[in-house]
Amino acid sequence: MSVSENGWVVIAGLGPGDEALVTQEVRDALAQATDIVGYIPYVKRIEPRDGLTLHASDNRVEVDRAAHALEMATEGKRVVVVSSGDPGVFAMASAVFEALEDGKPEWLDIDIKVLPGITAMLAAAAQIGAPLGHDFAAINLSDNLKPWSLIETRLRAAGEAGFAMAFYNPRSKSRPHQFARALEILREACGGDTLISFARDVTKPGQTITTVPLKDATPEMADMRTVVIVGNSDTRVVGRYVYTPRYAPDQEGSAA
Repeated sequence: MSVSENGWVVIAGLGPGDEALVTQEVRDALAQATDIVGYIPYVKRIEPRDGLTLHASDNRVEVDRAAHALEMATEGKRVVVVSSGDPGVFAMASAVFEALEDGKPEWLDIDIKVLPGITAMLAAAAQIGAPLGHDFAAINLSDNLKPWSLIETRLRAAGEAGFAMAFYNPRSKSRPHQFARALEILREACGGDTLISFARDVTKPGQTITTVPLKDATPEMADMRTVVIVGNSDTRVVGRYVYTPRYAPDQEGSAA
């Protein structure tokens, strides 16, 4: 990405936690930035330097920080909006475009780029083996931006359709009961023998991976630092790894 005389906005994913998993493209954007915008823990990952201003803000103000980034770009600043993981997966890319849609007309002329990162879901899957080797769904279990009834509907539909599933934000202190209900739905839709994996602090020094059948899973196995991955009926254990075959049961001989 070349430096422009005009301001720009880059929305970048910092990966799941290990600095080795930050892409070179993202590193280059950070090196060119005049301003960094993001949630407090993610901005703390950026090394301060001369000529760089860090704008850290609290959670649940995503659209406000996006608007701030866009406004600074109109002033000629080179702004990187940081997210963990990938910015397009339950993160800041959507918030920036939401602010753009509802914002000032001149914001439409800003050069905006989205730089992908490694999601916690994919980092967790790699540590587990290959549990997302066939069709899968990613679901955010937080009901901050959608009703819990919709989450229940999507859980049941994905489970009954035979998708493997990855869950973000499974269980918080403010809603500990909801993950218990999610496990009930998953047992009904997927069966008690389906494998579920809990990946906590993925790629960080305290990483833990636990895999059990759904019938043995308890709500306390997950918190907000945990990515949860549920397999489908074909997901299995081989050695110390969990994987989902690439083929559907009636197409075993024709996998690409």
